[in-house]
Amino acid sequence: MSTGPSERPAPPSGLRELFAARLREALHTGGDRTRQVSRARRAYREAACLLARFDPRLLRLPGEKHATGGAVLELVDDCTTLGMPDQPEWALKTEVREETLRALAGPEAARRLLACNIGQLPSGPGPERFALAHLFGHPPATERLGAGELAEALQAVLWLSQVPRVTGLPDPAELQHALERARLLEPLERLVSRAFRGRAREMAALRAYVGTPGAPAEPGRPAALVPVPPLVIHGPGGMGKSTLLAKLVLDGARDPSGGFPFAYIDFARPTLAIQEPVTLIAEAARQLGVQYPAHRAELDALADECQQAARSQREGQERVTQLHELATTRAVLGRRSSQQFQLLATGRETDLIRRVADVLVRAVAEHKTSPDQPDPPFVLVLDSCEEAQYRGSPALGRTWAIFLALQRAYPGLRFLAAGRAPVDHPAKTTTPLDIELGELDTDASVDVLMSCGVQETDVARELAHRVGGHPLSLRLAARAATLTGDGPGEAGELIRSLPERRREVFRRVDQLLVQGILYDRILSHIADADVRRLAHPALVLRVITPEIVKEVLAGPCGLRVPAGGRAGELFAELSRLDMVEPVRPDAVRYRGDVRAIMLRLPGGDRTEVMRAVERRAVEYYAARDGLEARAEEIYHRLRLDEDPRAVEERWLPGVERFLAGAQQDMAPRAAGLLTARLGGGAPDKVAAGADQEDWERIAAQEVEDLLAQGFAEAASERIGRRRPWTPCGPLHALYAETLNRLGRRDEARRAVAEALGPAERAGCGEHRLELLLLSARLAQEDGDRRGADRALRTAEDVAMGLGQDLEAMGALLARAQLTDDGAEVRSETDQQLAAQLAELPDAVLAGRPVLVRAVASQIYQRAPGALAHALEVVGLPADDETLDELGAAMRRATHRQPALLGRVMEILDDAAGPTRPQAGGAPTGITGILRLARDRGTLDALARRLLDVPDTSGEIVAGVAAAMGAGSGGRPATAAEAGRTRSDETSAAGRGGR
Repeated sequence: MSTGPSERPAPPSGLRELFAARLREALHTGGDRTRQVSRARRAYREAACLLARFDPRLLRLPGEKHATGGAVLELVDDCTTLGMPDQPEWALKTEVREETLRALAGPEAARRLLACNIGQLPSGPGPERFALAHLFGHPPATERLGAGELAEALQAVLWLSQVPRVTGLPDPAELQHALERARLLEPLERLVSRAFRGRAREMAALRAYVGTPGAPAEPGRPAALVPVPPLVIHGPGGMGKSTLLAKLVLDGARDPSGGFPFAYIDFARPTLAIQEPVTLIAEAARQLGVQYPAHRAELDALADECQQAARSQREGQERVTQLHELATTRAVLGRRSSQQFQLLATGRETDLIRRVADVLVRAVAEHKTSPDQPDPPFVLVLDSCEEAQYRGSPALGRTWAIFLALQRAYPGLRFLAAGRAPVDHPAKTTTPLDIELGELDTDASVDVLMSCGVQETDVARELAHRVGGHPLSLRLAARAATLTGDGPGEAGELIRSLPERRREVFRRVDQLLVQGILYDRILSHIADADVRRLAHPALVLRVITPEIVKEVLAGPCGLRVPAGGRAGELFAELSRLDMVEPVRPDAVRYRGDVRAIMLRLPGGDRTEVMRAVERRAVEYYAARDGLEARAEEIYHRLRLDEDPRAVEERWLPGVERFLAGAQQDMAPRAAGLLTARLGGGAPDKVAAGADQEDWERIAAQEVEDLLAQGFAEAASERIGRRRPWTPCGPLHALYAETLNRLGRRDEARRAVAEALGPAERAGCGEHRLELLLLSARLAQEDGDRRGADRALRTAEDVAMGLGQDLEAMGALLARAQLTDDGAEVRSETDQQLAAQLAELPDAVLAGRPVLVRAVASQIYQRAPGALAHALEVVGLPADDETLDELGAAMRRATHRQPALLGRVMEILDDAAGPTRPQAGGAPTGITGILRLARDRGTLDALARRLLDVPDTSGEIVAGVAAAMGAGSGGRPATAAEAGRTRSDETSAAGRGGR
């Protein structure tokens, strides 16, 4: 609240006169106002220089009783606009502010200027109030400030440090460090913002886990310590898993004796991805850098390297995905590239985490008071891990590898995760510990109820007895009690409406019933009867807008909403409910925890009104364009228990991101379709209820993941759970692949042969193609050239018969890579591939960049122009493997032919651009320069120019080909072979590749 006198802007007549005067001045001086600063302009600058923002109409000069509005014209060139036209807020430009601060007479002048415009100060904290307090000799203690206040204090200190003769300011570097640490702890403080209650037993177990050193492996053998396994906290949603972990970390961070280093990784944050474990390492390095400022630069560099690795891995994952999308590349290139990708990703991540641990070891050693002092535990917390917690999850397997590498480098690691119960992943080397969070005890439940507004202890205790100790149930009960009234009569009526709690076996049912009753009681207190009729049926909708109120909700709820503004009024009232949250400015939704309760209630989402709303929602969204509308249509069709096969016909590529997490709202059969489409693991209940076709796709994805990680035994166990399989399903090929990985190739070939007949009779063309390519690969590995040739020729005929040009190209590529034919036959195959590459439209090729690159990399020796054409249409991959291949080839070529060095460095300099630091001319930094070129988007142009380099060794052209096919499983050419066709490729590059 302002403490200054109320002021009004200068009258329009005064502003017009001032504007006229300023216009005459500008015309007289030629408009050059920035070099000459008038006395009035300088005075207004001084008045504004310690204000973060101000209303120019109200800015006063020292000695003025009322604002004249002169700042509007005097400061128009010196400020940026922050507010709206009808509520102007200006801020001095940085260079103007700094110049003005340095020119102030001293602290007394600064104090006088701030006091003069105290009415402009915000009602809450701000840099102005910190500056004012310091100038008056009463600065606040910075150690008690939160993150927002520290940011304002730092801004004030940076301003005041430029004012002559201001002394006694806090060190800006220390304030910056305190601010960064406060921001690090801020998410944890939000989680425990409500008083932490109960969980004494669980908290004691966590503290014991964190503080327990490893015990000797065996009595009498004091050498090695037994590694401490991870600990998983699990329990139903809303039980407080995240809050418990946040409390543990905060207590350690605030420990005056030094606490312990930590990293809290919440995968609910959009900048982190559980499917990309390298982002975990990046975030851990960033947080450790805040805790150990002396090592900040090194840890930040490692975090940046992790982000580069994440970018490269996304490119590699996309390559794997594309190779699995075509039947003819899945069996040969796809699975080979999957395994290669997982091996490379695991190796890169374990190397990065070891390097982070090395820095941590040094940082901890520097903080010890004596060499004999034991290392503190390093507490690494992973929150919101559910998405990766399934048996075959590659992310979980790689996270295990990160855990093991980190533990070897820093034995004091304490690794905690919040999610589902521990999963039996085959990568695990030890059994995790676990803590299951149950309900709060009675005393803690009473505390929660009273902290949420229940006044009477007896009422709170009786509610706790009926409601139980689920935190969400307690909050609903408190809300219902405060709405009903806390008197004995009103509270008694509420308590009597709740069922008595029964034996443990019925607790979950009782909990759902209680939550539903409490929710209905809360809705019954909505004042507007029409809104009350809409509130419960609206739960089935994931998005609510005024139009949806009118077109979807109103009719089934028995309301007539005229064409005027009534829909907007109803929407506005719904938006004010405390169980509703905004989605965007014109849309809201019920909170996820509330929907999760109500949609699980037996029959709660099956009333005729709610089903009518969902049917109306299907009609509404089916009539609209766009991926989001199609996703909502699919969602409501599945909620209505329509046949998954019929619903699948409405699927469009891209709807997946709008349906993520929707499985929890579905019956098992519908959830099975979503899991099959979206990926990830399925709980046993969902797997059991899924259609056979969806179950097979879920199982296939898990088996693919297990094989990519090298766990063939686990894949074999998973694949045989539900037979017989559909003739067109993916498990036939995967079964043979699994047998082959287990060393049972004869059985694998028989399995393929047995599956081919049913696939042909069922008309499963693409499935038959995959089996034929797998048959050819197995035959080739078995030394059966005739069998491989027979399968390949049949696959080519099938692909041509299907009329799918890209599948036919994939079949030819498989022939080129699998067979050991003589040079003449290989040349014929390569020429056929080259013809297909030249004949297909570029728009078609651009949709399959990985296939095009693999083909160009395979045939370029016999098809001049293939590399240049591929560079023009799809470009090089953008991952690190590509840069490594290209850089290595350039180093080999310039080593063999030093005369090429100048030409190569000229190409590199042009591609990297003027921002690259001047290199010494040696090619030792080629890969780094290539990375700059990739970031600038000039890597493809660089590669095209490299094809013109007169390299008689063929190394550079071979390097471009290897970079083009990086990670796709293509057979790299030798430099000698490449040298024979280098001149052809060079001339073709000059012709644009066609």
